[in-house]
Amino acid sequence: MVVLNKIYTRTGDDGTTALGTGERRKKYDLRVAAYGTLDETNAAIGIARLHTAGESALHESLARIQNDLFDVGADLTTPGKGKGPGGARLTVTAAQVTWLEREIDRLNGELAPLRSFILPGGFAAAAYLHLARTICRRAERLIAELKDRPGETVTPEVLQYVNRLSDYLFVAARCANDKGARDVLWQPGRNR
Repeated sequence: MVVLNKIYTRTGDDGTTALGTGERRKKYDLRVAAYGTLDETNAAIGIARLHTAGESALHESLARIQNDLFDVGADLTTPGKGKGPGGARLTVTAAQVTWLEREIDRLNGELAPLRSFILPGGFAAAAYLHLARTICRRAERLIAELKDRPGETVTPEVLQYVNRLSDYLFVAARCANDKGARDVLWQPGRNR
C-alpha cells in the first residue's frame, strides 16, 4: 500500500519524477505523459460521477473503472519486469479487460442502433463521459507510441484496457443521455 505522509518532497524540483521502480525520468517523458493522461481521464470520470449518482449501475461501474485506472497507471510506472517498492508488480489483467467488454455489451444492449455520429452533449453526465473518452483516446495514442519506442515495454493488457475503456465511455455516455434519446446527432452539411 502507498503511504503519503508528506505531499511535497522537492525531489521533482529538477524536472524529474520517479517511476514505480525508483528510476527517475523527465516529467515530459512519454511514459509519464501516458500515465498522466490516464490520471486526466480518471478526473473527468470523477466529474461525470457527480451526475450519475441516480443511476446506480453506471455509477458503480465508473467507480470500479476509476480504481482500475490506478492499476493501469501502476502497470505503466513499472516498465519491463521492474518491481515496485514493495516487491510486487501490479499489472492489468485480462479479466479486467473482459469485465469492460461485458459492460460494453450490457450497456449497448439497451441502446437503439446509431444512425449518425454523436456530438458530445446532452445531459451533463454524458458530456463529461464524452470528455473522458477523448482524453482516454489521447492516452491510448501515447501508450501505443510508447509501446513502439525502442527500449520501452508496455504490458499488452494496458493497451487493450485503455482501448476498451474509450469504447465503454462512448456507450456509457449514450446511456447517460436517457439511453440515447438525448444524444445530439451530427447533421452533415447542416450549416452550409
